[in-house]
Order: sequence, then C-alpha cells, then structure tokens
Amino acid sequence: MYRDFIEEASRLYTDAYEHDKADASKLVNLYALVSRMRVRSSPRIIESADKVCRVIIETYLSPNKTFRDLPEFLGDNTMDPLREFSNACREELQRRGLA
Repeated sequence: MYRDFIEEASRLYTDAYEHDKADASKLVNLYALVSRMRVRSSPRIIESADKVCRVIIETYLSPNKTFRDLPEFLGDNTMDPLREFSNACREELQRRGLA
C-alpha cells in the first residue's frame, strides 16, 4: 500500500510540475490510497500522506516548470515531498518488525 502511494504520488507530482491544471480524476487513486492507509496506519503516516497530497495540489496550482527550472529547486524540501512520508513508513514497519 505504501509503495503504491509513493508511486502514484511521484507520478502526480511530476505531472503537476509540467501542468498547471489538475484533473480531479487524476487524484482519485491517490486519495483512495490515503483512505486505505487510514484504516491501518499510524497518525504520523496519515499526516505525512495528507501533506504530500497538499504539496501536489499546490504544485498543480503553481506555474508550469521545465527541466531547466530544476536547479532552482534542488536542496529545497519541496523537491522531495515524499521524504517525510517514506521515513515515517520505514519507522512504522521497523516497529512492527516488518522491515
């Protein structure tokens, strides 16, 4: 489930960088994954997943960016909105003895 969320969020985040209009239907799968996580995951993971969703929507609402714009964003936390989520997942899996 976490892997699916990471893959979908990564795909949408990349799409959001190139487009300034979000198609709500593109976000359905991402929100479905968050809802599935709400059943089994810790509050920290859900909070991190919600934050990723917000970053993706905010990125869609921002002006389009190109590959040439990338150096401007390197080193910026918004460049990797999944880092906090991934760390929270790893910690939870370690606590459960699954990692």
